[in-house]
Amino acid sequence: MGEITNLGLEQDGIDLSQFYAVFFEEARENLANMEAMLVDIDVAQPTEEELNAIFRVAHSIKGGAATFGFSDVAALTHELETLLDRLRRHELSLKRPMVDLLLEAGDVVKAQLARYQGGGDESPETGPLIERIRALAAGADTAQGASAGPRCLDIRIGPLKDDSAAAGLVELFRDIPSLGSIEALDDRQPSAEGIRRFKVTTDSPDSELLELFSFHIAREQVRIEAFDPAAARRSGGEGDGYGFFVDPGTLPAAVAEKELAASAQSEAARRSDARSRNAPAGALESSTLRVSVEKVDQLINLVGELVITQAMLSQQAKDLDAVQFSSLLSGVGDLERSSRHLQETVMSIRMIPMSFVFNRFPRMIRDLESKLGKQIELKLVGEATELDKGLIEKIIDPLTHLVRNSADHGIETPAKRLAAGKTPHGTITLSAAHQGGSILIEVRDDGQGLRRERIAEKARERGFPMREDMSDAEVWALIWEPGFSTADQVSEVSGRGVGMDVVRKNIAALNGTVELDAAEGYGTRITVRLPLTLAIMDGMSIGVGGETYILPLASVVESFQVQPGMVHTVGATGRVVKVRDEFMPVIALDEVFGVPRPEGRGPAEIMMIVEAEGKRVAALVDDLLGQHQVVVKNLETNYRRVSDISGATILGDGRVALIIDTANLVRRARH
Repeated sequence: MGEITNLGLEQDGIDLSQFYAVFFEEARENLANMEAMLVDIDVAQPTEEELNAIFRVAHSIKGGAATFGFSDVAALTHELETLLDRLRRHELSLKRPMVDLLLEAGDVVKAQLARYQGGGDESPETGPLIERIRALAAGADTAQGASAGPRCLDIRIGPLKDDSAAAGLVELFRDIPSLGSIEALDDRQPSAEGIRRFKVTTDSPDSELLELFSFHIAREQVRIEAFDPAAARRSGGEGDGYGFFVDPGTLPAAVAEKELAASAQSEAARRSDARSRNAPAGALESSTLRVSVEKVDQLINLVGELVITQAMLSQQAKDLDAVQFSSLLSGVGDLERSSRHLQETVMSIRMIPMSFVFNRFPRMIRDLESKLGKQIELKLVGEATELDKGLIEKIIDPLTHLVRNSADHGIETPAKRLAAGKTPHGTITLSAAHQGGSILIEVRDDGQGLRRERIAEKARERGFPMREDMSDAEVWALIWEPGFSTADQVSEVSGRGVGMDVVRKNIAALNGTVELDAAEGYGTRITVRLPLTLAIMDGMSIGVGGETYILPLASVVESFQVQPGMVHTVGATGRVVKVRDEFMPVIALDEVFGVPRPEGRGPAEIMMIVEAEGKRVAALVDDLLGQHQVVVKNLETNYRRVSDISGATILGDGRVALIIDTANLVRRARH
């Protein structure tokens, strides 16, 4: 947490800074709850509980901000409190512009709190926003923006390793004329810190600009401010920070009530279903205990070391006489069971429900409905399914790309859906479920699906090798190629052919897989499979020559003894084996890893069937040593990246064993 300077640091001799972390965490959760309630609220018939819960959020943040001396946060939430108080007293009727303005104000409060938490030195200007809130609280019909027409922005990006990202932004404005204009303020040369600076004239809000920019550069490397001509003359583009600071004048203006909407009754039915899934929560549960992530990680590391020590004891104890040392062996067995239970319990602390990811999509779908002129219902299934915190944080961006593509490319406009005999509103279903040692996440839509002929035509235009007898799965796989897009025109949502290849790479980096299935006219389904955690796994110890390796147990299908004549030679060096009427390639692990064969020992006599990404190979090994849980250590962090190896672990005898990257091994064997 950055250094914070204000008058509220001490009251009555008490240092209040010790409570900052709790306040920021509670405020973040309350703002997330408020946003979820605003997105799901039925504007025509809001419930008393919903209005009271939203009011309590503003009241709670206002009180905490005033206590800590965050005067700008307190001033803005005070105005929100006034508007919400009139709404809950039924002195005003809730309208769509009010919901839009409350969402916008929530974004500004997040930016204000982020400034205090991160130590930034610039505060968002809230004057125009407060005037619009006061106008609505006074009974005005609409909340007009403080200014009309295009805005001039000072946009800084970086630090950059090369100038390709900056060139991509310039190309973005050239491809989308409606986005506005862009002009370099730094003679097209980055500063000493690698910062590029641009003057942008646009009607689009910051949120849309960030969505588009994120295809070329990470969001945290983008800084958007109001353009100051005097500052532009003084500075040649050097930046003093790389974060994103929100200017309320540049946030999304209230959306006019001209968008295509269903009738009040159908809208109420859809929203009531959403409310039944997400009950209002104005206050946090008092039965929880807040613990920093660093402490949890430290605890997990210590438990991992305990498991390794337990494995060493078990290794030493297995050679003892069972009668003479029966009590000792019984204690070692109890220690093994307790260690496994403790390990599973501690690992569950890092598990976070998928609702942490899913709850951000209703707001995004709501905004896309207005932007695209479509009616979209978002169904969330399996929000309680848990996933490791480290994986949760890394899966957010890939899922965001997939949901946006479903909304833009998948779901049709109401007119097209009615012409096709469908309901006017399309449905996007986001689901999560456990399956074995993995989690399955699906993004489904009932839109237009994929057109095989259109994809094949675009592939030929791009020069991809095509065959007439290609299966549907092979044609759909072209979607994941870099830069591939079937969109007829580039929109502000998608269509530039970026993102899908990044989605696949990011998921593969998490030891996951992604599959796509579609039917023209019926919809598309994308399935993501991820391990529950990257810290601990069940593995099979195998002997290769004189070395020990670990195969992830989830990838092992079966093993059997190699019989004479079972392996067939194909071509000069290729080998295959037939298992239950299926031919699969054979790969010798001693040849892959360059392990010398012990003198006098013949070829490997055990074959293991390994599966990854829906494909199988047969791996030749010398010994099956046993099955156990292993603590995964990052090899790249402690040593360097090794081909066909995903990590390392410490065995019971203290030796280091490498964990085989089965997905890479399967790709190597089948290509």
